[in-house]
This record gives sequence, C-alpha cells and structure tokens, in this order.
Amino acid sequence: MELQKNQIVELSVTGMTAEGAGVGRVGAEAVFVPLSAPGDRIRAKILKTAKNYAFGKLIEILSPAPSRVETDCPVFAQCGGCCFRHISYEEECRLKEDRVREALSRIGGIADPPLEPILAAPSRDGYRNKALLPLGLDREGNLQMGFYARNSHRIVSCNACRLQPKEFTAAMEAFRQWAKTYGDPVYDESTHKGKMRRLYLRKGEETGEVSVCVVVNGNGLHHEAELLHALREALPGLSGFQINTQRERTNVALGKEFRTVFGKDALEDRLCGLTFSISPASFYQVNHHQAQRLYKKAAEYAGLTGKETLLDLYCGAGTIGLSMAHFARELIGVEIVPEAVENAKENAGKNHIQNARFLCADAEEAAAVLKREGLSPDVVILDPPRKGCTPELIRTVSSYSPERIVYVSCDPATLARDLKQFQELHYPLIKACPVDMFPATAHVECVCLLCKQNAI
Repeated sequence: MELQKNQIVELSVTGMTAEGAGVGRVGAEAVFVPLSAPGDRIRAKILKTAKNYAFGKLIEILSPAPSRVETDCPVFAQCGGCCFRHISYEEECRLKEDRVREALSRIGGIADPPLEPILAAPSRDGYRNKALLPLGLDREGNLQMGFYARNSHRIVSCNACRLQPKEFTAAMEAFRQWAKTYGDPVYDESTHKGKMRRLYLRKGEETGEVSVCVVVNGNGLHHEAELLHALREALPGLSGFQINTQRERTNVALGKEFRTVFGKDALEDRLCGLTFSISPASFYQVNHHQAQRLYKKAAEYAGLTGKETLLDLYCGAGTIGLSMAHFARELIGVEIVPEAVENAKENAGKNHIQNARFLCADAEEAAAVLKREGLSPDVVILDPPRKGCTPELIRTVSSYSPERIVYVSCDPATLARDLKQFQELHYPLIKACPVDMFPATAHVECVCLLCKQNAI
C-alpha cells in the first residue's frame, strides 16, 4: 500500500532513529514518528511521503510502551532539545547502546562489536554547563529566548530548561528584564537587521563561576552598564561578561571577535583534579560529571606507563591530554582554534605540567608536519568534531605506527565509518564504551581502543 499525505494509519513502533523519532512500518514502508517510543501502538497522520518511507505526526497512543513515562517538561513536544523525556532513563540508555552497536556492525563491518556497557549518567537534569540561546520576537513583539523547534529555526521559549543549572535560569531572567527597558532591537535572520542575536552562558561546575556573553550584529550594546548591573545582581558567581561580534549572514553562532566588558576573559573550572581556563571560543565538555568518567575510560584505554609520547589531536583547551600528561613522557596537543591553544598552554602552566607543548594547526596539517619532524607517537588520542576524521588524517595517523589509538567520538555513524578505514590499515577495534554525555537528547559519545595489529 502506498501511503498518502494526510492519511491516518495505525502502526506498532519497533525502533528509533538516530534523531530520536520512533520507527514503525505500514506494509513495506517505514514511518518515522517523533514523540513515539519502541513498544507503542499508535495512530499517526502522514505528513510527508518518499519512495520507501514516510514521516508522520503522533495522533493517539492506542497502547503505550512499558518504558513510556509522563514527560516533566511543558515544552517537550515543541522543543528540539530533548527527545527522550517520554521514556524511562533505562530505556534511553539501552537505545543509545544499541545505536552504537548497530552502527559499528552495519557501517563499520564489525560482526560482533566488543562493546562495554554504557556509562549512564546519575541524572538527566541540570548537567549542561553551556547554553547558546537564540533570541527572537513572538507575534506580539515580546523577546523570545530558548531553543529551536525540531528541524526548524522557530524558537520555542523556555524559561527554565531542565537540562540547565539554576544560574542559567537566573541569567535569562535578568537579561529578559533588562531587555524590556534597555534592549537593542532583536536580530532578524530573514532581513539581517537588528542587533541582539544570542545569549551565551557557561558555568564552572566545581568553581561555581558563570560567564555571560551576548552575541550581537555590531560592536556592542547600548546600556551595557545596566545589563552588567542586572547580571551581577542575579549571579553572585559572575566571573566575566563578554560581547561577541557576529556580523555575518550565517547560522554560525559565534563570530571571531570577543570583547570583555567585565571580569575575566576565560571561565575557570576544575576537571579530573586539574584547573582549566576556558575561553568562550574553546571547546569544553558540557557534562562535567560524565566528562570525568569519559576521560578516565580514555586514560584506561591509553595504557600509559610514563615512557610514551602522547599525541592529542583536536585537543581544544587541552583537557583530555593534560588529564593524562603525568602518565606520559611527553604530550603534544594540536588544535585549530587560536584561543583554545592559548588556553591549553595556560592550563599546562596553571597545573605545573612541563612535559606538554601545543600547536595551532588543522589536525591533518599538524599530523603531517609532525611526521616530517620525525615524531613517532606511541599513543594517539583522536577527539574529532561530529563529521569525524578525513581519510588523509586516518592514513597519516596510521603511518606513525603508534601502539594504540584512543578515538573519542560524538557520532556513532562517522565513528563506524572511520573505524572501518582504520581496520583496513591494520588498526582493529579492541574495545569500545558508550558514554551518555547528553541525557534526554539523542546524542551519545563513545570511547574506542584501537591497537596496531602486530601488537595485539
């Protein structure tokens, strides 16, 4: 039966996509339905059809899945931030572990993936130490601040997101009240007019420091002093207030220019017993508790004895490499963001780590340069962005002939693709461990150990 737009169908949900939509079948056609859960029997309205699949909207739950729970967020159905608040956390972790296993098997060609049990988080709530909130106006002209709806740039207002700490809620309210009296025009994506684009918040979990940054289409804001006063009143832990200039007509959230209005240029936090300075442009894991568990697992896989040269590609502010530096003979970190490299150097000094150096370069370019220098790392850490590694980088890293490669991934599909290429270059997967860094969302991290074939 060929499905038609606006058709109402009944189906059993048997799986879930990487984006968190339930999947069922009507005849031979797959139907993807957000807000449904594996085990549900539902009625859905077909919104869009393609050759062998369709997208539907949940109309009625005829029989709920055993894992289904009452959602605890009033905007869950509209917001694109979370996708698992309607099922139990145990089921969420099971689905994420299965997703990693399926990707390694189907894409990576690994018949029986050597997967350790997922490291579940202690809580779904309050874990995000970073929020980059788009600003807009509702139909009445009131300021909107929150998250984009699924597959759109329509802002869903959320005054108190459950994923965020209470300090972010206080900062949002202070900004909202200031904007009523003093705020500049809000930026409009369609016309490229207006000034205020985003509110960018960060928190140091152990230090309690909070930094606030406003992204503007221009050099600054009128009445910055009044905004600073409001923020200091609302946030006793305010450590810095910055303005970021983003004049480009783009979806890239941050521009390259930051100006500090008050306090420190960088947030300070402690992770794995070390102190880190994190500039607004630097990458820092958003879940402090789970980041420490991920780094501990990565160190376990690295198997350092104090004799190794450790190469950390995509090192960011140096957090993962520096957390292992005292187990290595030498640490070399590579990162393309200049501010992050400066943070990494500062962090090494701050923690009295003298066996580390950092290069500002693209990972692929730096890997080739280091090879020309005659560097032969014993262990390589790879923590690439979601798109994974290029084939050239994989070949370069393999040509170093390290004993071990520790690959930290935030996307199971690109991870599996890259692992297949490493396997072909005689670096098979030895073991892997999923880590739930982003509870309630569709994202899952994974730490993998690859070993040189003749070293197994």
